[in-house]
Amino acid sequence: MCGIFAYLNYHVPRTRREILEVLIKGLHRLEYRGYDSAGVGIDGGNSKEWETNSKSIQLIKQTGKVKALDEEIHRQQDVDLDVEFDVHLGIAHTRWATHGAPSPVNSHPQRSDKNNEFIVIHNGIITNYKDLKKFLESKGYEFESETDTETIAKLAKYMYDNRESDDITFTTLVEQVTQQLEGAFVLVFKSLHYPGEAVGSRRGGPLLIGVRSDHKLSTDHIPILYRSCDGKNVVMHTTGKDKKSCNTLPRMDEDTCLFPVDQKAVEYYFASDASAVIEHTNRVIFLEDDDIAAVRDGCLSIHRIKRTAGDHPARAIQTLQMELQQIMKGNFSSFMQKEIFEQPESVVNTMRGRVNFENNTVILGGLKDHIKEIQRCRRLILIACGTSYHAGVATRQVLEELTELPVMVELASDFLDRNTPVFRDDVCFFISQSGETADSLLALRYCKERGALTVGITNTVGSSISRETDCGVHINAGPEIGVASTKAYTSQFVALIMFALLMCDDRISVQPRRREIIQGLKVLPDLIKEVLSLDEEIQKLAAELYQQKSVLIMGRGYHYATCLEGALKIKEITYMHSEGILAGELKHGPLALVDKLMPVIMIITRDHTYTKCQNALQQVVARQGRPIVICDKEDNETINNSSRTIKVPHCVDCLQGILSVIPLQLLSFHLAVLRGFDVSLLHARFHHFLTSLMCILYL
Repeated sequence: MCGIFAYLNYHVPRTRREILEVLIKGLHRLEYRGYDSAGVGIDGGNSKEWETNSKSIQLIKQTGKVKALDEEIHRQQDVDLDVEFDVHLGIAHTRWATHGAPSPVNSHPQRSDKNNEFIVIHNGIITNYKDLKKFLESKGYEFESETDTETIAKLAKYMYDNRESDDITFTTLVEQVTQQLEGAFVLVFKSLHYPGEAVGSRRGGPLLIGVRSDHKLSTDHIPILYRSCDGKNVVMHTTGKDKKSCNTLPRMDEDTCLFPVDQKAVEYYFASDASAVIEHTNRVIFLEDDDIAAVRDGCLSIHRIKRTAGDHPARAIQTLQMELQQIMKGNFSSFMQKEIFEQPESVVNTMRGRVNFENNTVILGGLKDHIKEIQRCRRLILIACGTSYHAGVATRQVLEELTELPVMVELASDFLDRNTPVFRDDVCFFISQSGETADSLLALRYCKERGALTVGITNTVGSSISRETDCGVHINAGPEIGVASTKAYTSQFVALIMFALLMCDDRISVQPRRREIIQGLKVLPDLIKEVLSLDEEIQKLAAELYQQKSVLIMGRGYHYATCLEGALKIKEITYMHSEGILAGELKHGPLALVDKLMPVIMIITRDHTYTKCQNALQQVVARQGRPIVICDKEDNETINNSSRTIKVPHCVDCLQGILSVIPLQLLSFHLAVLRGFDVSLLHARFHHFLTSLMCILYL
């Protein structure tokens, strides 16, 4: 959940104060990701001449919020905020501790030595860092932090100290470093030896580059530069054919680089999330795995070690449609609350231009070229993690009904652990809000290797999943800043429903059912607004429950996924124990947990499981339970038989889960606030607690 942001101004004069303001603002935009510390790396000294050999790099790091880092910056006595730089690279990071407890020394940027010759910011985990650390220690390098990231910075210095040629480029150096790393990473490097240059790379995580210039850019796409190796002789080229040469410098010219035409004044923004750059520019380049992006003399080039099957020959400059106001909280207390209340609009945006309510048709342009192949497949496999997995569970039943295909819903990590058999006539769906979920990406590559057709369901244009799948559907829910996913869940739900409707549009026997569901989609936004009007009532319920230690959520049929998702939201942001229970399993163990003190939430709506759920309700009452029931507002039987109800409007059965999950989203939010948690920083708090606990257990 770490956040990366870097800013390079080339022939755009900026004071150190302005540079730090850009860096701090970029970190503020990434705060939603959860973190426990933050830091920046900037040029030190007071010289305006960035080329001087006496240049120094200064690190300022602090635990806690970005605000604490900002305060620490202004406490620095030796930082001249008014000195101006014509060319400067500043890097910044918010860290969520994985290796080492939260502390300034473990915060990023991490450095290679006390002179800060190389510094690096890093998202991800280096799985072979212990082996690298052992090697570097044997060479005399001393470590000061507990992080895996420090290994990267020291490895860069080792490569530089042992270089074969004095004219080795920063790009080549980073290439050598990344070839030694195993695991997932997003990196941005800064070095004393390469002033005014930035190099970034990614493998298994998102990294984009924003470009801002008042001048026309040299190209709208950047050709990829490939390195061909023949012993010690290397040459950069774009053809993919091996060439022998003693030239170790990359060939970079007007055909292979991005730069402003005429006057070379440009600003570059490296970020792990588009929300950090959108206020500066909407022109961005999304990097792909194993890309190495370098800015040198104001020119941006993209490099790869070797060409692989399926490589795109260039990276396009894309225009973001996101607007700044979309990522601001407005009148809401947190992004999570804002996004819960955006759901009437977000589900409309998911359906916009795709569902015609007049003639009951569905068009998904991203699947148009593959729909016949999907209709001929043997089975559908939905692969996801967390909330996205629950969206698959929620729609499995209607997918099976309308497609008449077997549907598997798999947790990506378990899917990989089992080496699940996948065949060429399978269709594998990868559901992810960010499109960068690591386990889902690994599962995607696993399925592609076995010849299956792959379909992406994502919320992020240009994400890894959206690029690597054969086809897909963007859910168009808008930026989801809150750590706990809410509107993405309901939009994923709707997107999968639309897919089911598309799959059976030519089957006469299911047309009445199709029309019923499509008309249900038509009224869904208004019904969501009606559910959101219950916010005050749910806040009162939260006031009664927030001191409890646990809560059980029960349902069955279409609502089993709602129970799982509601329990996940409560666990995720309130730290209460919560458990989603299939009501049909009540007698097989869970009923033992029910008594007059245990809060129980039951979901009972008028569908094919109604009678069975009523039986479960009676079992809970018989054990002196006092269930809180989410039910149809016109279901008098349930209302009369229950001591407490949350009454939601009725919709077609397969869409009712959208209406029943929103009260649980609201409940989890209000519980978190009442329990004193900062909803925007919950993962960081949890990991801080977990790290402290592990340290205590270790001691």
